[in-house]
Amino acid sequence: MARKKKEPSAAAWQPDDVAPAGDHRLEGLEPDNLLAVMALLGLLRALETARPAWRPRAFWDVETHPWRPILTLAERQTQAEIAKVAAERVGQLAKDHAATGNRDNLKLSLDDFDALQAVADTKGRRVLDALCCRDAPRDNETLWPTPFAFMFGQGHQHFLKRFRAVPTSGSAHDIAAALFEPWTRNDSTDGFRWDPAEDRRYALRALNPSTDKATTQHGANMLAAICLPLLPVTPIRRRGETRVLTPMTRYGTGGQIEFTWPLWRRPARLSAILALLRHPELAKGSPDAANLPQTAALMRARRISIGKYFNVTPAEPP
Repeated sequence: MARKKKEPSAAAWQPDDVAPAGDHRLEGLEPDNLLAVMALLGLLRALETARPAWRPRAFWDVETHPWRPILTLAERQTQAEIAKVAAERVGQLAKDHAATGNRDNLKLSLDDFDALQAVADTKGRRVLDALCCRDAPRDNETLWPTPFAFMFGQGHQHFLKRFRAVPTSGSAHDIAAALFEPWTRNDSTDGFRWDPAEDRRYALRALNPSTDKATTQHGANMLAAICLPLLPVTPIRRRGETRVLTPMTRYGTGGQIEFTWPLWRRPARLSAILALLRHPELAKGSPDAANLPQTAALMRARRISIGKYFNVTPAEPP
């Protein structure tokens, strides 16, 4: 039987009033981009665990156009130092991704999952719990994967292989470019298809896009990869079947996975933001930002299927 997870109350989210010593506008992270939002969560996880004395917080500046997140620190730091610390910590945290063994894709049976869990440490089990749930088998006896898994071997794109490799294969320069500059997407490295720009279709193209060299913003993918353990799957019942969802996700019209996130207006630590992402208001078809603490706006993106590939749309207010 699927287990129901207790939802936190609205009071669980309490932003901070601490005046920061240094603010950094994250020009690269756009509010309508799923990859950018995941990168922001990954950044906070990296900094909180590497430099707790910095007391990293974030909020969305909705008074200045274009809207961007602001990173606030209790100690003044340069962009170079922030990127250096984040890159080092991303590599360390990504070691826990080895709990996925040598599997290439999230096509795990219950026996496969239990075998991985048996040899994983506490951090490794946390990673596995974010990827699939032993209480949610599919008809073919494999477990339902996280809604954030967009690839299962199509076109030789392997999710778990990238999950292990991407966050350990970059530099502080990659992180800085993703955070502090508009994205150029010039990196010829693997991504997770969480960037709407990775949806490359034939329409309105002069040439077949399948021959284009795929490029991405590598630093953003590094940060987003370590965000996933913050978003564990939970089994649900949908139309008489067991499925899984995570914070930020819901089933929308037509059965499409939708991702919903708030743009909050006051500095908040990572734990407070995660509580906000689990707020039941986000799972509604027409959520109201007025019902969420300190939320200026809500954004919603859809996972779409283009041929054999999954992609994500740019987010819009729901």
